[in-house]
Amino acid sequence: MELFDEFPSMGRKDLVGLKKGIDFAFRDFSRENGEAIEGFFDPLMYFMVWFEKLLMAAPWPIMILIFALLAWLGARSIGIVIGTIVSFLAIGYFGMWEDTMATVAIISVATFLCIGLGIPLGILMSRSNPLQAGVTPVLDIMQTIPSFVYLIPVVMLLGIGKVPGLIAVCIYALPPIVRLTNLGIRLVDKEVLEAAEAFGSSYRQKLFDVQIPLALPNIFAGVNQTIMMALAMVVIASMIGVKGLGVPVLRAVSNQYLALGLMNGLAIVALAVIFDRVSQQYGKRLQKHREGGHGV
Repeated sequence: MELFDEFPSMGRKDLVGLKKGIDFAFRDFSRENGEAIEGFFDPLMYFMVWFEKLLMAAPWPIMILIFALLAWLGARSIGIVIGTIVSFLAIGYFGMWEDTMATVAIISVATFLCIGLGIPLGILMSRSNPLQAGVTPVLDIMQTIPSFVYLIPVVMLLGIGKVPGLIAVCIYALPPIVRLTNLGIRLVDKEVLEAAEAFGSSYRQKLFDVQIPLALPNIFAGVNQTIMMALAMVVIASMIGVKGLGVPVLRAVSNQYLALGLMNGLAIVALAVIFDRVSQQYGKRLQKHREGGHGV
């Protein structure tokens, strides 16, 4: 019965050798290809630096006006617009304006990157069951693996800075937009597609004039979840050199500063609520439009 007392496992020496082999192999890969990979991401880094400086340098009244205008265009709700203005005024009053602009910069870039990658991938998945079967487990891994685990290879390849933080955020935030784009297109009524074919629509016309417009509510639900998950990565991304509201939160945790952590945490919550309400309201308006309303 001794066999059942202790789980049979690899010998300690063999296990250490396996771990060292993996580590050394990846280090050799990063030494040989790290510079080329960094060069590939240089344009993205320059854009992020420029965009962050632009948000920080712009006069705060203009930025608040822009945020309020975007909230109105998305939600068409006076209450949400007022809430947006009050939230940003409070953030600025308590000295968190620059950190908030840095956070808005990385969240904006990450969201647009996820949209640019996720929607085409979701469309391809909706056209191919084998591709869906292959990509779905990858998305499951991206969503469930602890964030700190994939920070390790990213930092080994690219070091500390904005781009590694952005990649980490995108890895975590990409799956929802891919899944919901795929789902939205697959849920389009087959009778609608048959009617489009009967009128002689090409594949491109069916995709852009029928399937994507009808799938927009689902797609925007994916955008909403992507934004929320990107915001959830703010604190973790600050550990590898990303500026923003996550830095003071991390400092507050390290030094047990309750007020600092609470204030910056509430600022992250305020951003999350604003993005969530605006994107949700826009999605609802798209849904009404799809059902024959005139909300858009």
